[in-house]
Order: sequence, then structure tokens, then C-alpha cells
Amino acid sequence: MFMPPPTPPDANLLRGHLDLILLSIIQGPPKYGLEISKLAQDATDGYFDLKVGSLYPALHRLEKAGFVQGEFRSGPRSGSPVKAYTLTESGGRELAVRRAEFETFTQQLGRLWTRAGGMK
Repeated sequence: MFMPPPTPPDANLLRGHLDLILLSIIQGPPKYGLEISKLAQDATDGYFDLKVGSLYPALHRLEKAGFVQGEFRSGPRSGSPVKAYTLTESGGRELAVRRAEFETFTQQLGRLWTRAGGMK
């Protein structure tokens, strides 16, 4: 059964959660930029379509903050060097904190919707 791709998220919503998205994807084995973008797309049926113009500045910001570490490696096809990213120890802690904050936020938003929806 054909399903059309989901409507992409509002740019501000994506921007507000981009670090959480990237940290979530980067945990595990090293991943390079375009691989990160493809994993985001594949895992969400195209909902998260990370553009180069926002992806690489965010990766550099996370690297500068010490949450990810980049290391040049030979590329998967051409052999040209690509920068592969891994989560640092502080990045793992940051990911845990951001996940907990997001879970609390979504739970409280659900409570608000339930209670406000019942009020007249």
C-alpha cells in the first residue's frame, strides 16, 4: 500500500530539537554527515530530511561543545576522507538529559491537552 511521505515538521520545531535528533543518531558506531542525514530520513520515512545547510553547522556546534568527536576517515565509496562523528562521554550524558527533558515536556503537553480539551 502506497503511503505518501509525511508532511515535514515546521522548521522552528525541527531547529529546536535538532541537537537531540543528531545526538540520538550519532550514538553507536561512527557516522559521517550524509549517513546521519540518510539514517534520519530512513528511520522516519522521510519526516526528518536534514539539509546540509543545517546539518553541518549543528555537527560543528556539537563538536565545539564537546558532545561529539569528529575524526577523518576514508569515505565509503570514493575513499576520499570524510569526517565521522561519535558521541563523547559528555555527549552521552547530554543525550540522556535532553531525552528526559523531551519526555517530560511531551507528557506535560499531553496532560494539558487532556485537561484543556475537557474544559469549556
